[in-house]
Amino acid sequence: MASLSAEERTALRDAVTRLLADRSTEADVRRTMETASGYDEALWAQLSDMGVAGLVIEEAYGGAGAGPLELENVMEAAGASLLCAPLLGSSVLAAGLLQGLDDAEAKARLLPGMAAGTTLAAAALTGDAGSWSPEGVAVSASAGGALSGLASYVLHGQNAGVLLVLAHAPDGLAVFEVAPDAAGVEIAALPTFDHTLRLARITFEETPARRLQGAAWPAVQAALDLALVALAGDQAGGAQRCLAFTVDYAKTRFQFGRAIGSFQAIKHMAADLLLESESAISAARNAAAKLADAAPDAEAAVALAAFACADAYVRTTADAVQMHGGIAFTWEHPAHLYLRRARSGAQLFGASNLHRERFLKALGA
Repeated sequence: MASLSAEERTALRDAVTRLLADRSTEADVRRTMETASGYDEALWAQLSDMGVAGLVIEEAYGGAGAGPLELENVMEAAGASLLCAPLLGSSVLAAGLLQGLDDAEAKARLLPGMAAGTTLAAAALTGDAGSWSPEGVAVSASAGGALSGLASYVLHGQNAGVLLVLAHAPDGLAVFEVAPDAAGVEIAALPTFDHTLRLARITFEETPARRLQGAAWPAVQAALDLALVALAGDQAGGAQRCLAFTVDYAKTRFQFGRAIGSFQAIKHMAADLLLESESAISAARNAAAKLADAAPDAEAAVALAAFACADAYVRTTADAVQMHGGIAFTWEHPAHLYLRRARSGAQLFGASNLHRERFLKALGA
């Protein structure tokens, strides 16, 4: 994948930021997250026209042919605005999985629509345990290619036009293409703490499927690493935005005749959160750079970003609620939305301890 120059990456992020400032305001987010689909189709079309839907899809299939660096930059803007969109599920996880396989026919058939944003794909990779490991796969394929079992925590599974399902085949793990309306498929929306997030649980009962060519688990792991970098960018951008409006509040909220930001306790909390948010930005961008370069320590960098950005976002949003006082505990305050996004994202692809363990293993500890 080709990387853009630093100036081009900045220009892309600024363009996305301007669009989201206009079309993904707090009011827009609150309206969109309560719809059945959970995303604004008109905004998604605009993002797709800008190349965001096909950002990491190869140019040969209509994508931008960019890489982790550009993706992380765009995800910072998405996280700052609490974007409600199938970006992470379809354009990152599913697209990354498909590109990691060796099925030229499937790529030529599916990727152009995904790059254009007209086809939404969902990757069904784990069962109810949510371990995101080969042992956690709960779908099996018969010798004839029929699928039985279940997949859970499927991003935008209820909106997908195509499902990419990881299953245990007689000869090992394999990825299968399934139509959402195929016989034996049942898709149920999962309740989510974060209303901007759409997850589904999908069951299969002797469902006809098309096996895709290529080594399954290496493609899945590569897609997961790309998704972890994207999520880290989302978390870093959200933490930075949450800190910014919290500091603004501390400057304008007066108690006992003084701005609360002048109190030492608030100053110390703000300084700690600045360190957290800046560290998250650094970790996310470092992981993107290492992954883009296929560096020997890329796995460790991705694992580090996965837990560091998740923990920083959770702490920043929790302390932001405290600094705002009782008002931020209410559903009507934006800090509440960021808190929910932070806590859900911290569990999305495995809890922080899972990524800490992977980080230590990558270091040889």
